[in-house]
Amino acid sequence: MQKQTPSLSSSQQGIVLIEALVAILIFSFAVLGIVGLQAAMVKNTAESKYRADASYIAQQQIGMLWTDVDDLANSQVIGTKNIDTILPNGSVSVVSPAPGLFTVTVTWISPGDPLLHQFVTTTSISGA
Repeated sequence: MQKQTPSLSSSQQGIVLIEALVAILIFSFAVLGIVGLQAAMVKNTAESKYRADASYIAQQQIGMLWTDVDDLANSQVIGTKNIDTILPNGSVSVVSPAPGLFTVTVTWISPGDPLLHQFVTTTSISGA
């Protein structure tokens, strides 16, 4: 009896299928990575917008303080108000720890994020 050796072409059958499956696997990981990056980008963009809005609100409060310097001379707590329409769960407070010195604090809680975020700025207004 003579043993027949398989031909080269029959031993290579199925290799193309394995190569295609490996290529699809690598492509799938690349697509998942891109989707993950896009999700992180959207989250960071939203956080950036909240920080910009908080900065704008704080600057508005400082502008209001400049226009009303005469009434602020002896006050320590100027006020606190909600700004839910601009920032999620947002509030702004203005405190005067020393004469002529004012600290504006803007706080908010981002949706899906339990942490309290805040933007704090201090300004000195002469004549107060």
